[in-house]
Amino acid sequence: MPVRRVVPDIHSDDLDGNRTFYGLLGFEEVMNLGWVMTLASPANPTAQLIFMTHDKTAPVTPDLSIEVDDVDAVHAAVLASGARIVRPLQDEEWGVRRFFVEDPNGRVVNVLSHRAPAPGTGNTSAADAGTDG
Repeated sequence: MPVRRVVPDIHSDDLDGNRTFYGLLGFEEVMNLGWVMTLASPANPTAQLIFMTHDKTAPVTPDLSIEVDDVDAVHAAVLASGARIVRPLQDEEWGVRRFFVEDPNGRVVNVLSHRAPAPGTGNTSAADAGTDG
């Protein structure tokens, strides 16, 4: 179950301020849905920070996002372990399939995979920008 990237999810009500500050350190905005924004390094696109005011489709805001190759396989392994699922596995409108699980420290982890664009639509998912949410 390869891990593609690990990104901290920082709770903030000041997306603009964070974009400006982290821009000074070389980060650029690669995704912004109004409630969640991802900044990435142009030189290393998997070096990312996520800022969230809240989570649009979940009852809690995660502390960490981990992108994996096969979220369904990871979900099955996590279920079998007995770990507490905080939010069930589901597809999101912005192109990811994800679930939330609580780690041994009580932190909420957003585990996700990007879905491929629908055939023939020409639409790209957030995966093309290296983002999640």
